[in-house]
Amino acid sequence: MLLSIENLILLCSGFFVVATLYSSVGFGGGSSYLALLALFLTGFFAIRSIALICNLVVVSGSSYLYFKNGHAKFKDFLPFIAASIPLAFIGASFRLQEHVFFILLGVSLVVSAIFLAWQTFSISRSDEQFKTYPKYMNYLLGGVIGLLSGLVGIGGGIFLAPILNHLRWDKSIKIAALASFFILVNSISGLVGLVQGDMLNLPWKETIALVISVLIGGQLGIRLSLKRFTPNEIKRVTALLVLVVGIRILIKYIPELF
Repeated sequence: MLLSIENLILLCSGFFVVATLYSSVGFGGGSSYLALLALFLTGFFAIRSIALICNLVVVSGSSYLYFKNGHAKFKDFLPFIAASIPLAFIGASFRLQEHVFFILLGVSLVVSAIFLAWQTFSISRSDEQFKTYPKYMNYLLGGVIGLLSGLVGIGGGIFLAPILNHLRWDKSIKIAALASFFILVNSISGLVGLVQGDMLNLPWKETIALVISVLIGGQLGIRLSLKRFTPNEIKRVTALLVLVVGIRILIKYIPELF
């Protein structure tokens, strides 16, 4: 067992909160799982593996509900998915040096925090006209974000959704459905890449405890409307947490490059 009982309970509590908050606004929580794991674990194979597994657990339920309620159509998502799956696999297959991984992780956390905060200040879309883009744009976005997702161990929805909202790609609910499904397939592809590269590392006691935590939190967040905080307030608080941890990681590991 890598963690003490006290630290594991603390980490499970954090994962439960993250899963509840993120699932309530359509994400899996991968960036925050990485942020929390980086505070407790040093092995980046374990960090990447656990984050992907927990991401997968949360967004599986979300994707099912989006498709069930008619908010998601596979044909509309195909260009993003077709490009992201192989590149997420390639990204996860790279055997990065530890300090390079943590620097990339730190940068990704900072960027994801900015994107998440940016999304909360977007204007109302009720009167907006959606724009039509060349199909290659969907492939390009899916591929680039898929590669980054595989490298650092997140599903990529936290990058994709704000970009598509900014581009006025479609309705917010459809973008949320795409982000959820995008996270799902990239998490699967990333896990396969880790297995292929012999880098999957899942300490079973910690993994089981954390999976149970996000399963309960994810289902709670999907089914309950949070009365105390609005979705935007949740995103802003989460963005602040991710930003602080990302900066902390960069401060620690950037000096190793010089």
